[in-house]
Amino acid sequence: MKIVCSQVDLKNNLSLVSRAVPTRPTHPILANVLLVANQTKNQVTLTGFDLSLGMRSCFCAEVEEEGVITLPAKLLNDIIARLPEGEVTISYEEEEMEENPLVTINSLSGKFQLRGVKGEEYPELPVVEREEAFLLPVAALNEGLKGSLFAASNDETKQILTGVHLTRNLDTLEFAATDGHRLAVVKTSAIEETKESEEENNSNPPITEEQNFTITIPARALRELEKILSMAKEGESIALFVDEGQVVFELGQQNLTSRKLDGAYPNYNQLIPNNFERTMVVDRKRMIESLERVSVLSDQKNNLVKFTLNSDNEQVTLSVEAKELGNAKESISAEINGDNFEIGFNIRYLMDGLKALSANEIKFQFNGATQPVIATPLSGTQMTYLIMPVQIRD
Repeated sequence: MKIVCSQVDLKNNLSLVSRAVPTRPTHPILANVLLVANQTKNQVTLTGFDLSLGMRSCFCAEVEEEGVITLPAKLLNDIIARLPEGEVTISYEEEEMEENPLVTINSLSGKFQLRGVKGEEYPELPVVEREEAFLLPVAALNEGLKGSLFAASNDETKQILTGVHLTRNLDTLEFAATDGHRLAVVKTSAIEETKESEEENNSNPPITEEQNFTITIPARALRELEKILSMAKEGESIALFVDEGQVVFELGQQNLTSRKLDGAYPNYNQLIPNNFERTMVVDRKRMIESLERVSVLSDQKNNLVKFTLNSDNEQVTLSVEAKELGNAKESISAEINGDNFEIGFNIRYLMDGLKALSANEIKFQFNGATQPVIATPLSGTQMTYLIMPVQIRD
């Protein structure tokens, strides 16, 4: 095998697929990336796979001799990232394939050699039956993931909650994530809205009920999907293929495959109250800045911030108390409807939600001091953030 390629192309594609390489592989070969050189297409394909998440990326190269080899992902990444920009040549002698060959990496600055492992030992990525793809707007996916991923659980014992529940219902995409303490739900359009589509109503054929779906995808896979989406051009759509056990996302030359999460996702709509006793509208940026200041003195045991709503002077006071350290208090202006009120929150959970809500003004809706609180933006993304209060103990 012998290929000549750009250091930048190799570095960028290698960095992407290496994110699917496990740090503690169950089999030594999984610590490697698979490199396939295709002379007919003058194309190099890189693959990383941990048996659950797989990432594949292709780029153009001068393929003088085609071949298949796997190389240690971390070492290869470290080497390629440090090479100067310019041409890189990767090669090994075919007669060495009986053994695991030494692969030579030549660049402007010198030569490296790495011991490779034959590609035949590398596991195949799962194959999804290729029925018609679901085309999802990249902008809608980005918006939905930004507003939901942070709320997914990290607790592997509640596996279904470690994913994002994605539903397409005709022209709406809904993203939901919860860890049992908070819930984020985002609704976006399943149709890419462009000037052309506004002028030509027929440019986007209507979505039928057969194209509806409901799946739960691991949050880890979706965080890696965000890296692929960041490479998309404005107005692009990504192809989603789904079968009983797997999902595959394809965008240009990039491909991500992931297992689906089994089990019934909680009926989260039942958790969202319909009626509220009081409301508060605040400036989001001002609220975040105040929380960041008072959180310096938050007690790591409960990470609690107390809100005191005063409708008479139209202010909410944020206070934090750490018995052995001291206390902090700040007041900010707010539009408050309803009786005066005190309620406690986990600062981190509150901050996560406020940072995901992109509007300038946020509306909070309250009932009792131990009942769910809803935060929604007054403009922009259609998002609902439910957070459970923390009981205030005197």
